[in-house]
Amino acid sequence: MAAWHGAVQPGCVYPANHPLPLSPEARLSALAPLLASSPAVPVVVALLGACVGSFLNVVAWRLPREESVVLPPSHCPRCGSRLRWFENVPLLGWLLLRGRCGHCGAPISCRYPLVELLSAGLWVAALLAQPSAMGPNPQPWLLVAAGWLLLSWLLPLVLIDIDRLWLPEPLCRVGLLLGLAVTAVIGFQQGSETGRELLFHHLVAAGVGLVGFETVSALAHKAIGRPALGLGDAKLAALLGAWLGLTGLGITVILAVFAGAVLGSIGRLSGLLGKHQPFPFGPFLAAGGAAVWLLGNDLWLAVLGLVW
Repeated sequence: MAAWHGAVQPGCVYPANHPLPLSPEARLSALAPLLASSPAVPVVVALLGACVGSFLNVVAWRLPREESVVLPPSHCPRCGSRLRWFENVPLLGWLLLRGRCGHCGAPISCRYPLVELLSAGLWVAALLAQPSAMGPNPQPWLLVAAGWLLLSWLLPLVLIDIDRLWLPEPLCRVGLLLGLAVTAVIGFQQGSETGRELLFHHLVAAGVGLVGFETVSALAHKAIGRPALGLGDAKLAALLGAWLGLTGLGITVILAVFAGAVLGSIGRLSGLLGKHQPFPFGPFLAAGGAAVWLLGNDLWLAVLGLVW
């Protein structure tokens, strides 16, 4: 795994027929001609990301209610009136409506444009992402497409967990399978040996994430009489293992535990959270996974003082 951190690692011996790993700078340079020749690319990507964010808002609202995410078309949940086409335009639609339904005047949460804006930002960030878990020489645009898929998959999981303290198993299960499929595509594109090794490592990471979190939850239940983690968190950890590998999953868990402990303590000390009130851990896991994908293992290992 250390050989895939994006640069030649001291002490690592590569076979004569094995290409040396590309540095992060080299990976970015492969995208530079397109970005330089067309400054509109990030703008177009941001618009696409905002449109995806608009759809993810629908997924996060309808999936817990067991409603179709396709039909009926977007409508006001209070009066049922169908939104006109310009009211569906990401960001602008909410501004034009001034945050209220154009028919019944019911308030529209500001979360909708914020999610669209966040999705747009994540899609642009994915253009410059430095993931470490996809082998030594992945095709840059395959990494970009994979990043769009992963980040867009995590977003509705975060929203649903915040609303319901629930991580839907179908989303986690399909996300795990997609992670393994993407790993296989990107890995075997670099050669059969790299593909097999990547897929094996990511399968192991998914298993470790699932079993590890379930074990922690069971031990906590015995120690304090209630689960410290939900089973959904274990499934999300398995999903992230399938995408990030074992090293990436470990960094993700460290970041999530640290952020969760800090914000949870602030919430309890400030009175925003009750003494025994549960709060979702999934958003911290997802945010940690996104940070590891976007910035790579090397940076986080250095920040955490875990460089070896």
